Amino acid sequence: MASKQQPKPARTKLDLLREKQQQAELGGGTSRVEKQHESGKMTARERVEFLLDEGTFEEFDKLVVHRSKDFDLEKQIYPGDGVVTGHGLIEGRKVFVFAQDFTVFGGSLSETHAEKICKVMDLAMKVGAPIIGLNDSGGARIQEGVVSLGGYADIFLRNTLASGVVPQISCIMGPCAGGAVYSPAITDFNVMVKNTSYMFITGPDVIKTVTHEEVSKEELGGAITHNSVSGVAHFAAESDEHALRIVRELLSFIPSNNLEDPPQTVADDPIDRVEPKLNTIVPEASNQPYDIREIINLVVDDGYFFEVQQMFAQNICVGFARLGGRAAPTPLRAVRENGHDPRAGPAARPFEDEAVCPGQHPVLSGLSLHL
Repeated sequence: MASKQQPKPARTKLDLLREKQQQAELGGGTSRVEKQHESGKMTARERVEFLLDEGTFEEFDKLVVHRSKDFDLEKQIYPGDGVVTGHGLIEGRKVFVFAQDFTVFGGSLSETHAEKICKVMDLAMKVGAPIIGLNDSGGARIQEGVVSLGGYADIFLRNTLASGVVPQISCIMGPCAGGAVYSPAITDFNVMVKNTSYMFITGPDVIKTVTHEEVSKEELGGAITHNSVSGVAHFAAESDEHALRIVRELLSFIPSNNLEDPPQTVADDPIDRVEPKLNTIVPEASNQPYDIREIINLVVDDGYFFEVQQMFAQNICVGFARLGGRAAPTPLRAVRENGHDPRAGPAARPFEDEAVCPGQHPVLSGLSLHL
């Protein structure tokens, strides 16, 4: 006599929740994740885990999905809706982060995608913590029309409200176009990855159609272009991992908000150290050039200078260093050619220490003019 087949146990609500969480962690699916890796890029979740201290990430709105039913979008549902948001710690300090997932609709911004980012920005301003955006997005999700564009307006508003209140740091980690580049361009610091990240309002194909000019993605909006020509970017990284290490290092020099002091370290460099080289490093002849970085390295703690915008407007050298364990921005201007005034022309750039670190840093500044 055949035995009766045992009925499968009914799935509990906790089982359904775990399934949805696993689905969210897969992003756009295994094949798209593999394609992301083949292009030399990390996934959104891998970037967040690499950036933050181990085990500190707390995610928000992991199961949120879009509400659009146009163009059969109701058949394409991905928990998280293409962006990972939450908070965690970097060297024990609270930060808020969002990471766009290129495997889901190309990281495009929908209404709910924008709401998740705005929530993180609101909370960061409320508690006084830095905002870090890991951008990998093709722009607005055009299937949603004007509500997607309205999401950008909400983000831009928060960029302006947070300016000068909490640090805003952007990493461009993929081909970002259209609305996806406006917000990073008005944040405090931009980190781009060579060969895999791009920032442009519209791509080379549209440029060719409208102006009949042929230009590559790298020339139009690559990391070197924005670091050396436009000045929109501040750092050019070799890889995703390198870019995230730069963010961690940058945060070690700046306060969490405009009411706090920057983090201090224990200085091993003796405060009464004498540097005889400073007596001879500046040439007696006023028309002889010298490298201002040599002077900075001799003056600051442990000879370590974290330079910002190294490729842009090279007649001025700006960045962060430490004096007695305290972080100090260093706007130092050097002249390398006789008769060149570093204050003149579009290549010169101001160092906006009040915007970057409002009133909380000692500023080491210097001016060297060879006229």
